[in-house]
Amino acid sequence: MSTLSKVAIVTGAGSGVGRAVSLAFLGAGYRVVLAGRRQDTLHETIAMAQDAQGRALAKVTDVCDASSIDDLFDACVAAFGRLDVLFNNAGIGAPAVPIDELPIETWRHVVDTNLTGSFLCTRAAVKQMKSQDPQGGRIINNGSISAYAPRPNSIAYTATKHAMTGLTRSTALDGRRFNIACGQIDIGNAETPMAARMAKGVPQANGEIAAEPLMDVTHVGQSVLHMAELPLQSNVLFMTVMATNMPYVGRG
Repeated sequence: MSTLSKVAIVTGAGSGVGRAVSLAFLGAGYRVVLAGRRQDTLHETIAMAQDAQGRALAKVTDVCDASSIDDLFDACVAAFGRLDVLFNNAGIGAPAVPIDELPIETWRHVVDTNLTGSFLCTRAAVKQMKSQDPQGGRIINNGSISAYAPRPNSIAYTATKHAMTGLTRSTALDGRRFNIACGQIDIGNAETPMAARMAKGVPQANGEIAAEPLMDVTHVGQSVLHMAELPLQSNVLFMTVMATNMPYVGRG
């Protein structure tokens, strides 16, 4: 299937990583459904793309709501006829507080958004990809370096990103017979509004506060595009893309 005919859904497309990936897809000729909570930021993303007329659809979506997810996928198929790529990106963090001070409601909101939201989108994508002709497609999950190593006081976010790894592996396994590939990108310190605080100094495992380097978020967009461009007979199961000098490998 040619790139010009590929259709992608990107969740959390109104800012940050989701915006960068949407722009990378649109720049490569994809037809893209941009999902997010705010119509205005979704349209801002579309306006940043060149020559996206007729290839971009903004769809206000609550990934915690199964009916909203159904509406998103129905709108995608109604507009473009099929789905080739899903980028599960929508996610939130929680205040950096000790475990015993984290409200249960906050824990549940993070789990519902990051994990259950990704499951609901995956469920809908698999259903569509199994039934379409030609059959198959690709699901790419936004993990995080937190899927391997936590930051201090980040139990809700870290737990969901570890769970995302299980979602990726199970989807990759169960999708085989339907020509559905699933992979995960684990991102470290991309320059987004969510990560901007790292340049000013964030807590380290040893108790110190230290500034951390950031990388251009467009590099994340290009990395996800690379995963999406592979033929379905090949799959990047896990990719780590990170600021080269961030304190992740070794002891800092």
